[in-house]
Amino acid sequence: MRVHSLRVMVAAALVTAALSGCIVAPAPGYYGGEVVYTAPPALQYEAVGVAPAPGYLWIGGGWFWEGGRYGWHPGYWAAPRPGYRWAPRTWVRAGGGWRAREGHWERH
Repeated sequence: MRVHSLRVMVAAALVTAALSGCIVAPAPGYYGGEVVYTAPPALQYEAVGVAPAPGYLWIGGGWFWEGGRYGWHPGYWAAPRPGYRWAPRTWVRAGGGWRAREGHWERH
């Protein structure tokens, strides 16, 4: 019985040590930190339908740098936030390339 308990404890310690080396990090550029050396394409036209409820705000789609190329993420409706306005996602020149400035809610 003691040998079995000792083996279980050693196995648990080895698994814990192996997993402690795992690090989960966001993909580069996910938070706009990566400088991209290709200008983003022009915004795509999006047909905006009817809001799901009165006062909802349309958050326009945008280009995201993913997997070494630009990918379009379509727009969506968002519930209003009293006292805030939506600042859309933009691309700004930085470091000889382009850097994403994420969309966010900001106070009026």
